[in-house]
Amino acid sequence: MKLSAKTTQRLAWLGVWGAATIVLLALLFTIGYVLFQGIPSLSWDFVFGPTTRGGLRAPIIGTIYMIVLTLAVVVPLGLGAAIYLAEYAPRNRLTESIRYALDTLAGIPSIIFGLFGLALFVIVLIGTQSILAGALTLACLTLPFMVAAAEEAIRAVPRSQREASLALGATKWQTIWHVILPAAMPGIVTGVILCAGRVVAETAPLLATSGFSPFPPETPLDGCRTLALHLFYLVTEAPGDRQELIGQAMGVGVILILMVIIITLLTHWLSQRYMARMRGG
Repeated sequence: MKLSAKTTQRLAWLGVWGAATIVLLALLFTIGYVLFQGIPSLSWDFVFGPTTRGGLRAPIIGTIYMIVLTLAVVVPLGLGAAIYLAEYAPRNRLTESIRYALDTLAGIPSIIFGLFGLALFVIVLIGTQSILAGALTLACLTLPFMVAAAEEAIRAVPRSQREASLALGATKWQTIWHVILPAAMPGIVTGVILCAGRVVAETAPLLATSGFSPFPPETPLDGCRTLALHLFYLVTEAPGDRQELIGQAMGVGVILILMVIIITLLTHWLSQRYMARMRGG
């Protein structure tokens, strides 16, 4: 029996709406469960106390260090590569090979990046496990995602905006800086948030590169323990009552969720400031 176009449209809408609802409910259930289980564990001593006494001071500082250093490396490199691929690179086999390599890197297991970072950054270049070694490793891990998100955002800018800018006498770089990047900023911000989320969540690469120090780092050459690593430690190796440790792990999960929300809001605020300045300039 052949369905009418109106019935097919209605069924398609119901299917898409149902899928979106299921995803939203799963997300709300996951976040709600972690908050319900973890909030009772939160206290001033737990969040800001020394890690040697069960606090999260060192993991929070280490996570902030890791996010800042990783984004400081991956955002300029990823954005520069995306601008080249979208605006300057000719369509040839070399360009396609670069895109294929980026797609392949995005699918490599994170532990492989950990072994690579251990061999290159820890053993050869730096000589010890440190925040810098972990950040460089995570920069290699997140670079394909940053390039892909930024390139898609740049390509989505209408060609008419480029042509109008060039017709007014602007150079190609002036067009990119003042027209294309502000218009593509929402997609670029999405890439930055995805990279920050991967940095917050990763454990396997950091086990091999950043160390597992319970003390707050002071320089990028110090070892550190991120919140994700500390959560892994609580549920696998930490001595004590299992129920209490799981409650503490849920508390760490609450801190991770709050950190991701803060990063998202801060990134959006900075992007809005940038777009307002570009339009005003």
